[in-house]
Amino acid sequence: MVLVSLVAAGALAGLVPEAPRAAAQQPDFDAVNVRSFRVQENVYMLVGAGGNVTVQIGADGVLVVDTQFAPMADKLLAEIARLSGNKPIRYVINTHVHGDHVGGNERFRRAGSAIVAGNVAFEIGGNAGALIIAHENAQRRMVDPGPGAAPVPAAALPTDTFFDDEDEVYFNGEAVRLLHQPAAHTDGDILVFFRKSDVVSTGDLYVNTGYPFVDVARGGTINGIVNALNAIIDLTVPRDKQEGGTMVVPGHGRIADEADVVEYRDMITIIRDRVQLMIGKGMTLQQVTDAAPTADYDGRYGATSGFWTTEMFVEAVFRTLGGQS
Repeated sequence: MVLVSLVAAGALAGLVPEAPRAAAQQPDFDAVNVRSFRVQENVYMLVGAGGNVTVQIGADGVLVVDTQFAPMADKLLAEIARLSGNKPIRYVINTHVHGDHVGGNERFRRAGSAIVAGNVAFEIGGNAGALIIAHENAQRRMVDPGPGAAPVPAAALPTDTFFDDEDEVYFNGEAVRLLHQPAAHTDGDILVFFRKSDVVSTGDLYVNTGYPFVDVARGGTINGIVNALNAIIDLTVPRDKQEGGTMVVPGHGRIADEADVVEYRDMITIIRDRVQLMIGKGMTLQQVTDAAPTADYDGRYGATSGFWTTEMFVEAVFRTLGGQS
């Protein structure tokens, strides 16, 4: 699974604190090509090594959601320059803390230029760079990653944070809403909703490559994941026959729509409810694992090796629902 190996690689690179239990090799970044896909209107998805990157392009410049791994930054910037006609990057938004989504922050910031009070901002002696926006919980975990992990370099940290339920930016003639989803994938995840383009960029709150990574060490819970999936569904409106309409850029995987998210939400909810029922019967983690509450979905989403296995997912569900071994 691309998702799990790349997240683990970010951890081993020191960009995600506290490396996961299963080790993984870093991708061969030199061999990775960046591909771009137009989602709709002036919003694009870029795929390389790490989480999907969302790009909004317009007369005011470029807004970027997530920056993949640091070694991918120049390739991503080259593709963004090609798509935009060399327009400047004004904003970078981080959906959460993991290194496969924020690793390129420093390079992107230096490549961009912020707009302050209607003017391009300059520091004494140089360009102030693009603004980087994140929830304060994501910034806090970058600064204080926990035992055994190095903090993110100061130049890669968010320049602007928010602590309320949401923040907003008006850019390229479009309202862009940043919606915090508490205690979900982590405790600092946000959804980014491009209201005019009708696109939702989800970070790892929604992926369609495997079971969701519930990062318990960083405040993640299964109920928060379910709530975030419901929040995505609340934002989306389908077109004919439940297809199209609002488009969804997942943290990993292909472009989706409401029907895809509904199917994934239903699956996660069913597994959550099964485990909750087993906990209510007093079953231990081993008994729950042996009962295989994910069995009918494993062919599509399961994994027996790598960073995030099915057993790890079941354990995270069990622990965050209050199960006792």
